[in-house]
Amino acid sequence: MRASEQFADVACGVVYIHASPAALCPHIEWTLSSTLKSPAALRWTAQPAVDGQLRATTDWVGPVGTAGRIAHALRDWPVLHFEITEDPSEGVDGERYSFVPGLGLWCGAMSANGDVMVGEMRLREIVRSARDQGRRSAADISAEIDRALGTAWDDELEPLRTGGEGAEVTWLRRDVG
Repeated sequence: MRASEQFADVACGVVYIHASPAALCPHIEWTLSSTLKSPAALRWTAQPAVDGQLRATTDWVGPVGTAGRIAHALRDWPVLHFEITEDPSEGVDGERYSFVPGLGLWCGAMSANGDVMVGEMRLREIVRSARDQGRRSAADISAEIDRALGTAWDDELEPLRTGGEGAEVTWLRRDVG
């Protein structure tokens, strides 16, 4: 097998806009259309967890790395709550991007069953840093692992993930798997 054939060219995933002000919705669609190079007609429904906010979900297909491009384009609006997933494909791990106002953008590698994967080198760095500083507590190490897992983002997004009456529901939950 040639090196150029070892990795997938195309990936797919889902864009979850968990909460957006109505005035921003057309801009989100334009951004998605521009990034995906195809029309993104989202069906907006009320977000029952946040008064006056709307939610939408859409699947996407594009080149590997599209989830990152979408996430970086959407993070320009600091009032949004969103997640973008990119499913694993041949030779490429999946990814999940989460954005919460005040926390910013988080990215994690995802396994085929949706678990966040924390790499060996990142774990080694957390442990090395704890050893080098000597004064770090188990709570500090736990906080670093929580950050690597995106726990704060999941805690903020969880109430927004459940659908209200008439909403299209797609379950993206941290406790599945």
